[in-house]
Amino acid sequence: MSNENKFNFSEEENSRVTNEMNKEAAVEEKKEAVKKDAQGLFASIKNFLSELLDFRDDTDRDATIEAIKADISFKGATAWILVCSIMVASVGLNADSTAVVIGAMLISPLMGPILGVGMSIAINDIDTLKKSLINLATMIVLSLLTAWLFFKFFPLSEDTSELLGRVKPDIRDVLIAFFGGLALIIARTKKGTIASVIFGVAIATALMPPLCTAGYGLAKGNWPYFLGAMNLFTINTIFIALATFIVLKVLRFPMLKYANSLKRKRIARFAALVAIIVMIYPTITFLKVLKQRGYDNDYSRYIKNEIETNNELWFQKGIPHYNDKKITLYFNGEISEATETDLKNELKQYENLKDFSLEIFGNKNRSFDKLSDAYDRAIDELDKKDLIISGLQKQITELQGTVSGLNQQIEAKNTSGEIAFSSLAKDAKIRFSDLEYFGYAKMLESKDFIKVDTLSVANIKWKESLNDSLILVKEGELLIWLKQALKTDKVSINRN
Repeated sequence: MSNENKFNFSEEENSRVTNEMNKEAAVEEKKEAVKKDAQGLFASIKNFLSELLDFRDDTDRDATIEAIKADISFKGATAWILVCSIMVASVGLNADSTAVVIGAMLISPLMGPILGVGMSIAINDIDTLKKSLINLATMIVLSLLTAWLFFKFFPLSEDTSELLGRVKPDIRDVLIAFFGGLALIIARTKKGTIASVIFGVAIATALMPPLCTAGYGLAKGNWPYFLGAMNLFTINTIFIALATFIVLKVLRFPMLKYANSLKRKRIARFAALVAIIVMIYPTITFLKVLKQRGYDNDYSRYIKNEIETNNELWFQKGIPHYNDKKITLYFNGEISEATETDLKNELKQYENLKDFSLEIFGNKNRSFDKLSDAYDRAIDELDKKDLIISGLQKQITELQGTVSGLNQQIEAKNTSGEIAFSSLAKDAKIRFSDLEYFGYAKMLESKDFIKVDTLSVANIKWKESLNDSLILVKEGELLIWLKQALKTDKVSINRN
């Protein structure tokens, strides 16, 4: 037998190895192709977003700086425009008219100095910063004085929803001011300023109404209103200036150069210090408002989820004391110790309220059982009263029938065949529904003092709502009817 194997396995093994290597190479090629495609896709998306969102190439730096500086000035016509816009806004707040308030926002020149503050800090322009701050302070004082005069001497002034909406700023006001300021300065830096954006920001950020509300607080001696409104105005002012500062830094507006390097450094340090100081207040305000919003949200969720959904709890009201970290709840009915413990444990499940203490007041005199008994007794008493009233009504109806019958009998005896007064009065009311009073009698009269005649006299009174011309027409109709009913032409009508 030959030493050569009957089957040659080495060739099959080599072929299999070669095929696997070819497959692996093909897979690697596909992976590389996918990576290249992915990189190309990401690059395309990046380029698209860059072209979509990049606004640096469309910026006119010199024109922007000149336009902002031109709006800082406050004198002459600008001062009168401010006074007029404050008066319009005050009237709108007083009349609770949103449309009028919006109109005042559109004509207000307050935005100029605020943009000047942000720009001067961004480009290290100390002279423009001083001018902006002086003009802004002058505008604020003049606005408060105008609003104070209006609300002090205008006879009709009360707390309206437009006024109340400006005394307690929250996190939304911070966001509106910041993003509104971003939109404004981006529109300002664009070649060919977008006027509609400027008008929209003027409405959204609402610088004018808080100053008017602060003037209202001064006029009425309401310091919480004054402080709350000035807080809102300060938030709007700082965050608009902050947005201006950020955008101009992103756009790399050129820093103002000074011949004296020492002066340049000193001014740069001063501008940086002002920026830091200005940022302290909005940062604290933002964190405070954010924390307050967290308290409000968790408190509302706690009341809704743990109390209002429980039909066994007769919830009356709740008072959160955020400064003291305490919540007070009042219930109509007795609260058991188990329920009180459960409510306190549930409070710890809310992140912002877990450190709060819970104080519960129930009304033991109005427990469920006692209220149920009182309700049952009230129903019984009402049923008894209904029966009594029903019996009295029946007796009244019977008595009315008796009285009517007696009147007819008396009239039949006294009038000797003449029409009964009750029938006459009833017919008169049916025919003339505007009558309020009707009287009838017979009177003897003599024109020649010899012959005596009988005259039928009707005394009447009409409703006050009727005018004289209509009364004359109705009295003519009444006279004709009385003559027919009494079968005599000798009828006289006297009006009371």
